[in-house]
Amino acid sequence: MSECILETPKMLVLQAQLGDWDNLNHLLVCKKTSKAVIIDPFFSQYWLDVCSANGWHLEQVWLTHSHWDHSKGVEGLEDKQVWVHADESLRGWDGPSNHEWSNIANSFVIQTIGDLELEAHCTPGHTPGHMTFIGEGVVISGDCMFLGKCGRTDLFGGDVISQKNSLIYLREHLSGLPKNWLVLPGHQYALSNGQNPTFITLGELLRDNEALNALDDDEKWASLDFLSFDDNLAEKARRQKARTSRN
Repeated sequence: MSECILETPKMLVLQAQLGDWDNLNHLLVCKKTSKAVIIDPFFSQYWLDVCSANGWHLEQVWLTHSHWDHSKGVEGLEDKQVWVHADESLRGWDGPSNHEWSNIANSFVIQTIGDLELEAHCTPGHTPGHMTFIGEGVVISGDCMFLGKCGRTDLFGGDVISQKNSLIYLREHLSGLPKNWLVLPGHQYALSNGQNPTFITLGELLRDNEALNALDDDEKWASLDFLSFDDNLAEKARRQKARTSRN
């Protein structure tokens, strides 16, 4: 069930945990125009029903990246503006999108919905065209940056050097923003202290995030145990990379 986790004079932010992988979906609503954007939808009909029940017009879909659990809900929303970064095609994405970002790594363009204005940052590493959205009091980080850690880099199209560069870029950019802004990740994963929130403040993220705190220490960064895993997803990624190399 969705919950309104933030209301400002301009915007409502709804959050819902959907699917089997603790995915967090976020709906931003412009209060003045009633226009809405859903970020990384898991179930299209769920968000269509939420918007219909509240008199909101779902106009856009923004994908932080094209992994199945973040793009599954695009089906059923093809009549909306569906945005994804062009570089997601490097990992084989050919899904139903009709708008593309093309900004280079570690840069941003302005994206609007109604009277809301956010920065759409290209932050590759987890995937080639991963996006992070910043503005209006929120940081929507997808799988680039979780509350306590960061996304893995061993899936097809991932790159650990790009991930580190993106985190360095984000840390610098975020350090100048108000510390009470909310950070909204793509998944709910427990923190090292055992707490399991679905959002935290930017100040808490900058202070406690393990990946951000390892950026200035090469040995500490190399020792992070969440950048790669020995699991079925990693094995699938190795097979995909091998097939691509042969072709």
